[in-house]
Amino acid sequence: MHATPDVWPQDEHNETLIANVHPAAWTNPEPAPRYNLVVIGGGTAGLVSAAGAAGLGAKVALVERRLLGGDCLNFGCVPSKALIRSSRAMADLRDAARLGIKAASGEPDFAAVMERVRGIRARISHHDSAHRFSRELGVDVFLGDGRFTGPDTLEVEGKRLRFRKAVIATGARPATPPIPGLEEAGFLTNETVFSLTRRPDRLAVLGGGPIGCELAQAFRRLGSEVTIVEMAPQFLTREDPDAAGILARTFEREGVRVKLHTTVDRVETRGGEKIVHLKNGAATEALGVEEILVGVGRVPNVAGLGLETAGVRCGARGVEVDDRLRTTNPLVYAAGDVCSRYQFTHAADAAARIVIQNALFHGRRKASALTIPWCTYTDPEIAHVGMYARDAEQAGIAVDTILRPLAEVDRAITDGEEEGFVKIHVRKGTDRILGATIVARHAGEMISEITLAMAGGVGLGMLASVIHPYPTQAEAIRQTGDLFNRTRLTPLVKRIFGAWLSMTR
Repeated sequence: MHATPDVWPQDEHNETLIANVHPAAWTNPEPAPRYNLVVIGGGTAGLVSAAGAAGLGAKVALVERRLLGGDCLNFGCVPSKALIRSSRAMADLRDAARLGIKAASGEPDFAAVMERVRGIRARISHHDSAHRFSRELGVDVFLGDGRFTGPDTLEVEGKRLRFRKAVIATGARPATPPIPGLEEAGFLTNETVFSLTRRPDRLAVLGGGPIGCELAQAFRRLGSEVTIVEMAPQFLTREDPDAAGILARTFEREGVRVKLHTTVDRVETRGGEKIVHLKNGAATEALGVEEILVGVGRVPNVAGLGLETAGVRCGARGVEVDDRLRTTNPLVYAAGDVCSRYQFTHAADAAARIVIQNALFHGRRKASALTIPWCTYTDPEIAHVGMYARDAEQAGIAVDTILRPLAEVDRAITDGEEEGFVKIHVRKGTDRILGATIVARHAGEMISEITLAMAGGVGLGMLASVIHPYPTQAEAIRQTGDLFNRTRLTPLVKRIFGAWLSMTR
């Protein structure tokens, strides 16, 4: 029998979650003679692959050893955004006086916040449930460890599955840095932090990436003293430096301490306290905390899959695939965090759709053709799509950059959310959009308009003619189009136009 994973605390919400995504009484079905598609991994990429293929009439098997729904449902998008929502409410309450509201000083109830997180996760989990995929979608769901036994066979819990095509979608897990004393002291990751029922008074966050920044701000707003430790000169190292600078000022204002150019030398425990020894050049510091949250990267889940037996090659970054997401075994594809540098739920979803078309219908869709946006859900949010200016420079592409500060956008002024911008890069001399960054409270909702323009070949000049409701913060996108169009008015054109106007008076 497959082992049921533990999820803490064991309350009614997590009981509902487990009943949906890894039911204890689940009996694996008898395998079909041969499957059109066997999917290994029940996260976003795996679920979309399985559901999409089954919906097209394919005979599909889905194998998951832990929790259906993967990181997104259980340890990522869903619980983190629920936590962030509560922390934003707390920030709004503290900021109410600036908007003319005399609000009673509220105190966050951390236990209630986390119970809400677990309740929302349980409520959403039915979408990814074993019973739904089996009964409603017609997928054969196998719970347990799957391992390739040949180029076209897989074994799970003693049962042999033969396939015409397979997709590896086993995702990734948090990386553990080799810091002396860290394992002994104990630490949290995104896979365990949502099991907390009591707020840590002092929290060290190792890593200034999206996970670290999002959770650092959320815990600070809920009352923890928080310190981010990042070895690079900037947190969110991938992002536009101007965007990271705005967030840095927000963190300083809200009391999130940020230690850049800083490494952790070692960790020790002393009297129930965890002492994180920091090093910045010749300077050292001993930081006492109650909990340590590690967010320093991800490791692909490839161990124990029998990839060598299947003739599937993998490296440090995961399963190796070509642009059509085929592995070195032509019968086996891969999608999601196990093989992609874009480790986002929506990127895994898009990759799964490519796999369905290419694996089942001999399609020729390419992952490189995808236009993938992303968003870091801090407050303000930082959303991006396409190239950064540095990417264009490295590629030898000259660009023009159009910037619209939110401080010049009426709705942002009325909302009191003026710190941010819309920045769009176009190929020099044209209006072809190469990339964009938006910093705004709801930047993730705004970036899709630019993504659509890029995917559809719509230029920035055309966005100037798109009518936006007034007043909205998204109007800043249209205004960048106006700014771009004004750059096309050369002095000669202006003189000719002015002369024409004077003649028509």
